[in-house]
Amino acid sequence: MLRIQPLILALAVIGLAGCANDPAPNEQLRLSEQALEQAKAVGATDQVEALKLAEDKLARAKSNLVTEDYRDARMRAEQAELDARLAEAQVLNHKSEEQLTLLQSRVKRLRKQLEVQP
Repeated sequence: MLRIQPLILALAVIGLAGCANDPAPNEQLRLSEQALEQAKAVGATDQVEALKLAEDKLARAKSNLVTEDYRDARMRAEQAELDARLAEAQVLNHKSEEQLTLLQSRVKRLRKQLEVQP
């Protein structure tokens, strides 16, 4: 029984050491930057709070990358991607609402015109 315990302890230490060596999240950073560009392409600006948050988190992820804190860099980059996608969705939703309002006013105007005509 005594021989098994050191073996289990050694395996646990090796397992934890393997988890501590996170690889650099280069692909996640690329995805985050791409999501930011997409959000900007649909019209998200600095006025959109989610875009601002995404940019801040991506900047922090890049600084974590420099200090080789890859775990935090990955987490911040993932958050930045999600915030950028939220900003994109908010802008697209706002544009859709504007189009819906415009179409509703046109329908209303057409109905009025149809009522007036004999």
